[in-house]
Amino acid sequence: MPEHDTYQHLIGLLDACAVDYRLIDHAPEGSTESVSALRGHPAAEAAKCIVLRVKPDRNTSRHVLAVVPGDRRVDLDAVRELFSARYVGFSDAATAERLARAVPGTVLPFSFDPDLELVADPEVVAQPRLHFNAARLDRSLSLSGSDYVRVAKPQVERIAERTQCPPGH
Repeated sequence: MPEHDTYQHLIGLLDACAVDYRLIDHAPEGSTESVSALRGHPAAEAAKCIVLRVKPDRNTSRHVLAVVPGDRRVDLDAVRELFSARYVGFSDAATAERLARAVPGTVLPFSFDPDLELVADPEVVAQPRLHFNAARLDRSLSLSGSDYVRVAKPQVERIAERTQCPPGH
């Protein structure tokens, strides 16, 4: 599915669900920290979306779209524990693009594929405003964390790495 179809699918879904969202045009950028600066908000308010391969056993694979705050990393051990898996790792680029229906750097915190399970960290859904690239490198979208949960219906679990205390604390 070309990226513009995913973008249109998202906009259609948000409009159908009467979501109050805002579109933000900016220079093409896929890095969470860089695009957050272009949009004018802290990276913590961004949704970082990572497609993972989860293997509960040797013969079974499933894919998970992990959504964490933009200033955090996915805690692979937490995902492994959540799914009682023997292995969790990053999906290969071709599989991630096929399942997410978006190119790297534009993956939405929504799943439009039944083979891609959606899990979001509680810190993502708690955001008053959540920002992410809208399946395009040059356009982002902002909506409330509560609207995100209502429409995307993610499984909400702690999957972001714990933040470290600064040295001396």
